[in-house]
Order: sequence, then C-alpha cells, then structure tokens
Amino acid sequence: MVYLTGEYFHQMDTKNRIRIPNKLKGEENKLRFAKGPNNCIYVYYEEAFQDLIRKIQENTKQGDEKQRKATRVFEKSVYVVDGDGQGRMILPPNLKIHAKIDREIVICGAGSHIEIWAKEVYDEYFSDEDENFDELFGTLGI
Repeated sequence: MVYLTGEYFHQMDTKNRIRIPNKLKGEENKLRFAKGPNNCIYVYYEEAFQDLIRKIQENTKQGDEKQRKATRVFEKSVYVVDGDGQGRMILPPNLKIHAKIDREIVICGAGSHIEIWAKEVYDEYFSDEDENFDELFGTLGI
C-alpha cells in the first residue's frame, strides 16, 4: 500500500469537478469519497478502503448503539466516484456541503487516504501548526 503525503492547492470548477494531484494519483479510476472529521472529505483507493471496512467490522461491538450509529453514519456517506477521460471527478453534493467547499480547496495526503478541505476550513484548522509543532509532534509517540 502507498503512503500518501503532501498538500496541494486547487480549485473546484463550476461543474463541481476536481482533479486529484498527480503525486497522489494511483492507477484506479474509481475512488471512494466519504465524510471525514473536521469538515473534510476522505478519499480512499480500493485497497485502503477494504482495510478500513475490515477494521470497522472488527472493532464495532454490535451491542454498542453509539458504535453502530457511527458505523452507519460513516458508511452511508461513502460514494464511489468515477474519473472522466481527463481525470476530473465530480464532488458529490452532500460531501461538498459537509466540507463547506465553495471553490478553493486543499487536497492532501493523509497516509492511507487523501483528504479534501475547503481552503478556509483548512487554514483555520491548521492556523496554529507552526507555534504548536513541537507539542503536536511529541504526541506521535516516535
């Protein structure tokens, strides 16, 4: 499995189409788009998505209503998105609303998946990353 990294600044066109940056692009023409936390969109290639579903199934206790609901909320937000002949993908309307995307977007690698953010939301979320880098890095446990 590939480890995805980096950040890329792009724009969504007037038809709600985006392009996955070449450095994050795999061989697959179909990707899985889903709601992510902090108003971003998670994008998975098939192998990473299957790993994620396997982990969710292994860790969900059927007797735990909160976990069942979390699983349902996530799984119903997943869309299979096809790329066109020019590599563009249409952002599902529900996910565009969830991510508060207007036009300016940031697409970044997040290890096993890609994240798509509205630039304004991204800038706000990461506004303190430089001043808190050492503290944040310390939580990684490496």
